[in-house]
Amino acid sequence: MTRRAESPAVQHLTEAELAARWKVEPSTVATLRKSGDGPRHLPLSESATKRTIRYRLADVEAWEESRLKSGAA
Repeated sequence: MTRRAESPAVQHLTEAELAARWKVEPSTVATLRKSGDGPRHLPLSESATKRTIRYRLADVEAWEESRLKSGAA
């Protein structure tokens, strides 16, 4: 029997965890998401009172990398 290689687990962050990573308010993360300027996100559910949003760590890291600037302004 052939075993499939297990893929590494995909890590997801909540909006609060992403805000803590960046040391900003969760509303800042939400603003970036709503404007389309933040990292890709995964909407898991939407209701009148609560949205469940997750961010793949790989997408967050790619977005952070794309935002890096050189030392000269």
